[in-house]
Amino acid sequence: MAHLPLTILARQAFIQDELTASADTKKKILEKCPDKIVRAVDIIINALNNKRKLLFCGNGGSAADSQHLATEFVIRMNPAITRPGIAALSLTTDSSMLTAGANDLGYDQVFARAVEALGSPGDVLIGISTSGKSESVNRAFTMARNKGLATIALLGKDGGTSKDLVDLAIVVPSNDTQRIQEGHITIGHIICGLVEREMFG
Repeated sequence: MAHLPLTILARQAFIQDELTASADTKKKILEKCPDKIVRAVDIIINALNNKRKLLFCGNGGSAADSQHLATEFVIRMNPAITRPGIAALSLTTDSSMLTAGANDLGYDQVFARAVEALGSPGDVLIGISTSGKSESVNRAFTMARNKGLATIALLGKDGGTSKDLVDLAIVVPSNDTQRIQEGHITIGHIICGLVEREMFG
């Protein structure tokens, strides 16, 4: 069955509604999250000053955010700042490791296994989950804590079970998955930008 396209006015209204909702979520982040963002910057700078590294993990869109943010740290955020690469690794990028782990150990264990193998005391694990209920991310947090890593969670909704498993939980004040994801990448950019400025700017 063929569907008629939306009218120009309906499309414009949709665009306006989406951008307004995104902006409203960012305003709520500004109201509720700055202190925790500053704490995340302090945790990361402390680790980097001690020659430790950052590990990222997440599923789906949060896997993409993990790769995106790890890349910002390794390469750069601000082209006006000349700096060395920062040691950061996304645990979501190795398809052989992920599929072997899922096949042999069960998917819930894939990030925990990587943290077990690659994480060292003093490193920082940054786990991203819109719901805070991702078992694979939560098991990674538990493994990280047991190994002496610092743990930071980027979350949404009510923070789920993740918020109680980490040293610092930054919860985007929204129940809308796409708004939470937009908040996560904005917060990640701010954190990376502040780390760059404070360490190398």
